[in-house]
Amino acid sequence: MIDDAQVQHIATLARLKLSAAEREQLKQELSHILDYFKKLDELDTSHVEPMQHVLQTQNVLREDEVRPSVPREQALKNAPDHDEQHFLVPGVFED
Repeated sequence: MIDDAQVQHIATLARLKLSAAEREQLKQELSHILDYFKKLDELDTSHVEPMQHVLQTQNVLREDEVRPSVPREQALKNAPDHDEQHFLVPGVFED
């Protein structure tokens, strides 16, 4: 069972101001949640392999490979402002 000091500590961390009734309700609810975790401790998991994820997933990203990119002229074609080689954008810093 969670005690009043632990509930107050959690409320402080969460920046919650709780009334006495709310603290009591939270104490009961948190105690019930921890009771569920105790039930999990009863399960025999000795035959279960440790895992990082519940699904057997593989890396779904494509391999990096060098490919030709868009020609510079085509990339700059629709830019509102550019010079021969660069996109030109408004400055964001004050002088």
